[in-house]
Amino acid sequence: MAHVIDYLQPGPLTGVDAAHAWVLQELPADPMEIWAVAQALVVRPVDAHILGLPAHRIEERTIRPVRGLIAVLAQLYPERLYRPRPPATRIVGTSRHVAVLACTLLRTRGFPARVRAGFVTHAGHLTGEDLWVTEFWAGAERRWIRTHPDPPGDESAAMNPASVGFLSGGEAWQQYRGGLLPQKPPDGAVSNRRWEPVGISSTTVRDLAALCQVEMLPDDVWGRMAQVHEGRMPAAYDNLIDVTAAVCARGDTADLARLFSTGDLAVPRHLLS
Repeated sequence: MAHVIDYLQPGPLTGVDAAHAWVLQELPADPMEIWAVAQALVVRPVDAHILGLPAHRIEERTIRPVRGLIAVLAQLYPERLYRPRPPATRIVGTSRHVAVLACTLLRTRGFPARVRAGFVTHAGHLTGEDLWVTEFWAGAERRWIRTHPDPPGDESAAMNPASVGFLSGGEAWQQYRGGLLPQKPPDGAVSNRRWEPVGISSTTVRDLAALCQVEMLPDDVWGRMAQVHEGRMPAAYDNLIDVTAAVCARGDTADLARLFSTGDLAVPRHLLS
């Protein structure tokens, strides 16, 4: 049976242990200020090297559950999360870590929130770089609002911030299927498998999982996605991703949960750790 999606409640990866609930106290009331708090809790792996952090701390980028992230943060700097902290006491991670932390903090303050998996865009072009963002529900406006893109990597940091945007995996897939994406990355963009159909389709599945409150790591692979990455793409796989992208675009929670519960797309239990 499909699980119930409630964006005000924690999912399998966004719960917080009671022992660390105190670090969530005194958060700002404004959603964008909450997102800024989450952003200030994470340092990129490249910056971790610059800071001279021990090599073993790079492994923090592989921590999935928020309870694990907060446990590390509390150990490194035992203060409430809203307080400014030295860069060396931040968690080493990616935009995915920022997104799941922001999602947890927003829910703590009573805002329905969800994570989206996708890509950086530059001047309207897909760059091939992973990007995870958080959306919160604006009740008065009856719509989801995305946090401002926080692009990873040195190349994105050099871009004009006003030209940096975000496409979810499903949005990128629909553009690809509609022939709206160029045949190769624009000049200066990262060229990797995430630009290729395999990468876009996989991020579409990760976005479905995130919409179902299972926010996986950018390199996690499971189900039919694993077959595709091994070069054994089933003939009907593109059609499955078409359906996935369409369901993600509609955002109906019942449809999302029903699709995600299928064996082709569901995340195995052993990955939820």
